[in-house]
Amino acid sequence: MEIVLIRHGQPEWTRNDLNVVNPPLTDLGHHQAKRMAEVLATESFDEVLVSPLLRARQTAEPLYSVLDRTEVIEPWLHEIGDPDWHGTPYSLAQEAYKELLARPSLERWTGLEGGESVREFADRIIAGVDSFMAQRGGVRASGPLPVWHLDRPDQRIALVAHAGTNSMAIGHLLGIDPVPWQWERFQLNHTSITRIQTFELGDGHAFGLSSLGNSEHLAHNDRSR
Repeated sequence: MEIVLIRHGQPEWTRNDLNVVNPPLTDLGHHQAKRMAEVLATESFDEVLVSPLLRARQTAEPLYSVLDRTEVIEPWLHEIGDPDWHGTPYSLAQEAYKELLARPSLERWTGLEGGESVREFADRIIAGVDSFMAQRGGVRASGPLPVWHLDRPDQRIALVAHAGTNSMAIGHLLGIDPVPWQWERFQLNHTSITRIQTFELGDGHAFGLSSLGNSEHLAHNDRSR
């Protein structure tokens, strides 16, 4: 089984120095999405699923087009819930993130005031991955090791989502416990492509990381994070 995780393109987080919640892509973000789609155009996927947020859906648009597929939204791929900052000064978000990054490590689990906590987010994505796998005939074996029983190990699935969503999903499938700095643990640029695929064990399958955050489809000047 191979899962290809794609991060969205560059979003328009601010407009006129005001925060934009659920932002669209910038012009650069649209270019990044088009280049990503061109690279993946020759590949075949059993499914292509996308987060419900606008930046991910706009990123997936050219991929659905080149693959001649219809958009399929997967709700659990939603990024961590931000506070309701829409229309507020951008400096408000800057100060909130600065304060979050300065906290002792354990206190980062609580996340941003008014938003989804990182602990709740991690639990939501882990539950989402387990449900996603179960719906496709994949069940994690009981025991301490990340061994999966797969009905269809030949499946290839693309997920277009977010840095947090993708990094939490990658860690869970590889059997790595989440941390509240999961975004920094797995460095994923805009429209980067990450591949994880299973290999066979004597009692099931396990996931291995074959490519992390590949941005080679973009010129250096077109890369962003």
